[in-house]
Amino acid sequence: MDTELYTRRVVRPTERVVTGRLVRLMEGYAREVRVGQPALVAVLTAAGVVGLLLKVVRALLSSGGGGARRSFKELKKGPEFLVTPVRVRDATGRLVEVELHGHLPQSALHPGDHVQLTLRAQRDEDLPPRIERIVNLTTGQLLTPRTATLWSHLGPALLLQAMLGAVLLFGVAACSALT
Repeated sequence: MDTELYTRRVVRPTERVVTGRLVRLMEGYAREVRVGQPALVAVLTAAGVVGLLLKVVRALLSSGGGGARRSFKELKKGPEFLVTPVRVRDATGRLVEVELHGHLPQSALHPGDHVQLTLRAQRDEDLPPRIERIVNLTTGQLLTPRTATLWSHLGPALLLQAMLGAVLLFGVAACSALT
């Protein structure tokens, strides 16, 4: 007689859409977004042009001050986002594991909710698919988790400064090409 307990194996779904009951939201952990060095160098170079002009203007007006700047090393590290493993029992009775990236309202999902998940495979094949969209059929809510991006990590001030620097560089290049 076999005395081992029968436990259902957790599988990773291959379908794009999975419908089933939410079994468990597991403990989340932080994962870092990778930042491409060429994009970061281009943004910082263009922003540096405007930053240099602002330093000259500040020195002439002797107003001093200025905001705290993050170092290249800090910007290269990238933003972190929350990853929550989620287990769902699909319509065929399989226990499937997927990942939820980002934050949702705490009251949005509860164990036992009937959900429809739209999934996307991740670049790393060892990781389960991530959730793009959740339709909570129990409450009728449509949920879309959002994560940090490179652009939100760099911030609007640095990006605006980089755009002004790029315009300034293109303007100087156009003027020198005409002469």
